[in-house]
Amino acid sequence: MPRDPLIGIVGKPSSGKSTTLNSLTDASAAVGAFPFTTIEPNRATGYLQVDCACARFGKQSLCKPNYGWCEDGKRHVPIMLLDVAGLVPGAHSGRGLGNKFLDDLRQADALIHVVDVSGTTDAEGKATRGYDPLQDIEWLQDEIRLWIEGNLLKRWGSIVRKHTATRASAVETLQAQFGGYGANAKLVARALSLVPDLPPLEQWDSACVTRVVRAFMAVKFPTVLALNKIDHPDADKNVSKILLRHPDTRAVLTSAITELFLRKLDRQGFVRYQRGTEFVDTAEDDPALRPLDDKLQQRIENVRDLILYRFGSTGVMQVLQAAAAALDLVPVYTVKNIHTFAGGSGPHVFRDCFLVKRGTSVRSVARLIMGDVTIAAIETVGGVRAAEDDPVAPGQNDILSFKLAPRSL
Repeated sequence: MPRDPLIGIVGKPSSGKSTTLNSLTDASAAVGAFPFTTIEPNRATGYLQVDCACARFGKQSLCKPNYGWCEDGKRHVPIMLLDVAGLVPGAHSGRGLGNKFLDDLRQADALIHVVDVSGTTDAEGKATRGYDPLQDIEWLQDEIRLWIEGNLLKRWGSIVRKHTATRASAVETLQAQFGGYGANAKLVARALSLVPDLPPLEQWDSACVTRVVRAFMAVKFPTVLALNKIDHPDADKNVSKILLRHPDTRAVLTSAITELFLRKLDRQGFVRYQRGTEFVDTAEDDPALRPLDDKLQQRIENVRDLILYRFGSTGVMQVLQAAAAALDLVPVYTVKNIHTFAGGSGPHVFRDCFLVKRGTSVRSVARLIMGDVTIAAIETVGGVRAAEDDPVAPGQNDILSFKLAPRSL
């Protein structure tokens, strides 16, 4: 990805999309229990928790990021999020402002699909009981497929004629069509490789187009299911049905509203909450904290029993980690001094961190961060020279120092 990765948050109205966004960031998206609370798409900065390089070298006390923060070797790296207004069945044909919202997803690199597993909201986000959330997973994927497929089929005749006249490859022809979704030739080729026994493009029927679009969606929009509202009594049976029907889909159990509740109490000094874990301290554990009244104390006990001790966390941080893993993102640290890892003249280390795709070349990382300047050398840990084509991976070429060439006279 030549630009910063963008994670799109999608789902029906009232599923908890905006609550999930707010639990990942400080964005103030409107939250409500009715359709189209979010009228305009909201972009915000979320924070992805990764193991910081400072912990490898015992420099946690000196780690002070320029962006985000680091707590005892756990770094919170900024990542862009996009919350799009609720989709409803028929969105691909314009129902419920659907085309506008689908179109806003063009530049997303991965999707977090927030699913209300309580079964208390229907397909349009209206209050009900006993709704099967399996339907939400299937119709949302169908809406995105029908949107892309419709864009192709409405001009399929001219696409085939141009393809035949220019003797282009299928990759070249489809790249021209999928370029609006941010797809390059490599991505299109990967999608086509997932479709077995595919005839020449000029012989494709509508069934072939559907297979190709499904494969394209798999590589262009890798999706993580955020199975939200897990504290509801009906959540267990609905989660089981979803996991049985979609065993290969990335899924994380979440309670976004619980995450917000705990973070609010933490800010107010009532609890000490370690994000992404089951650990919540109260005044009973630490007298420095403000005492809770009986009502709040009971809510904390319920949160511990129904969510934290049972599932290990609220799942909110884990769902963002799953989306980053779907994109194969690796944190890369750029430093000025490769021996001390300092970012300047001060003592603080690992000031800058960027997220890039695993396997990205060192040269591409340099261009992404430094622009078009001429670089004389690239060094990694121990002052070892890195070749421009060397790939980036966790623990491999993920700490870099760029030496600029002197300006030509």
